[in-house]
Amino acid sequence: MQKKLSDLTSILRSKNAGPYTLTVDFLFDEKDIYNKVKDSNVLNIDDIARLYKIKPESVKVYYYDKASGIKVTIPRHISSGSGADTDVYGAQLHVPLMELSVDV
Repeated sequence: MQKKLSDLTSILRSKNAGPYTLTVDFLFDEKDIYNKVKDSNVLNIDDIARLYKIKPESVKVYYYDKASGIKVTIPRHISSGSGADTDVYGAQLHVPLMELSVDV
């Protein structure tokens, strides 16, 4: 059965990690669900780069086994707070990742 990442996480959020960087956090209540997502490679660098229209070498994915958490860090297209910025806190920029599906 396929489920969206947004349905599998207890917390899924994006936020600024400085004015030029964004981080997306995925936190799981269940260790086995975390492991399935991790093993699925759904959060692979090439797909994330394609979704955000950035270079793959600028994408970082971190897995924190002890906390059952995943962190994705990417550069922002526009610096936080600039005149053209539409999300100064980066709070809505996780949406492309929340729709990805995983077999569980």
